[in-house]
Amino acid sequence: MQIQNFKELASSDKKRDGLEILEEGLQAANPKDILPKFVTPTDIRTRKKPIKFADYSSVYSVAFGKAGDSMTQALNAIIPVKNGIIVIPKGSKSIVKGKKFRIFNSGHPRPDQTSVKAAKSIIRFLQNRKSDELVIFLVSGGASSLLALPDQVSLDDKIHATDLLLKSGAAIQEFNCVRKHISKIKGGKLIQNMRCSGVSLIMSDVRGDDMSSIASGTTYMDKTTYEDALGIVDKYRLKRKMPIGVMRLLQKRSLQKEESPKKPKIDNIVIANNESCLIQMKKAAERKGYSVSTMQVFGDIKDSVRMILENLPKKHRQCLIFGGESTVKVIGRGTGGRNQEIVLRLLKNTQKEMKVVIASMGTDGMDGNSIFAGAITENVKVDVVTIKEFLKNNDSARFFQKRKANIVTNFTHTNLLDIGVILS
Repeated sequence: MQIQNFKELASSDKKRDGLEILEEGLQAANPKDILPKFVTPTDIRTRKKPIKFADYSSVYSVAFGKAGDSMTQALNAIIPVKNGIIVIPKGSKSIVKGKKFRIFNSGHPRPDQTSVKAAKSIIRFLQNRKSDELVIFLVSGGASSLLALPDQVSLDDKIHATDLLLKSGAAIQEFNCVRKHISKIKGGKLIQNMRCSGVSLIMSDVRGDDMSSIASGTTYMDKTTYEDALGIVDKYRLKRKMPIGVMRLLQKRSLQKEESPKKPKIDNIVIANNESCLIQMKKAAERKGYSVSTMQVFGDIKDSVRMILENLPKKHRQCLIFGGESTVKVIGRGTGGRNQEIVLRLLKNTQKEMKVVIASMGTDGMDGNSIFAGAITENVKVDVVTIKEFLKNNDSARFFQKRKANIVTNFTHTNLLDIGVILS
């Protein structure tokens, strides 16, 4: 059971149903159930032809992202790799033990010195690989900050740029476009000069499984340009706030028409995405006798709430399952994240609707700057003015904390965007 406070939250049959449906979604994001669909003891199944382990003198793994350790554990249970590297968020205790893998705990969502150290270690690791060896890259969301090697800008400048983008409401694709163009490793640059063979197995945390955006395309390529990055800075009116070094680099490279790799060097395979969770959740809800519909929401959280309200269950025993990832423009100093905020906004807008249970959580177990994964509530009567005050301060976590409605999982060692459910 990933939801640690399940019993406390399951105060009604309908809440219990909602929590059990969320649990099914989390289980669908577990690498140990995903990797065996693509990796066997003898080969890796790709779109072209299988990669046979017998063709290589040694097999290694390099994992980075919120699921780095769990993906490594799942892979190593199928084929004993020689050794490798794991990079996961600071505060996340690795489930992989022993000295076989070198483990880094880097900063997230802001890169830190460990992020730089991890990136340099992977570069050295790849430089030492021979042409007859295979490296399996295990990539998951969160890696953009976990691995950092700034290009002609300081780490402090990159951190400041990250902070600005985090609070701007920019979509992850836009966020990563800028990050790729101030990095020496993103957008396929990490593996550009690799002599050994490689393949990348990816758990997608990006809309449409855009591999140039997942982990900022570290093992893939870059579809965007320096001009695109400048356009995003302009779009969110960040030009005057951005560090001078960052702006100079983007403008200089844009004028020089320099670009990151535009062709992938190795196979990149998406092995799971948000829809993997929603499919399993739908099956769970149907087993419980609900009439189920599913949807994904992306973009500004206000638009996401509007779309969900348009599909709100209207009859008894109906279920709406939703996933995706909304963006929040942070203007307050409160505690919370997009999942708790979406539940709070839905609570505000369903005061006159029939009784429903509303829940949403991040599959990574960490929602925004809070220690919670999300929240679950019935649309009980609450003073709308009070809700508005909490929303104004981006303080959704504290609102639900007072009502003991926050979902607690801690780090789940996976990351397939957000999942939510509304039951009538």
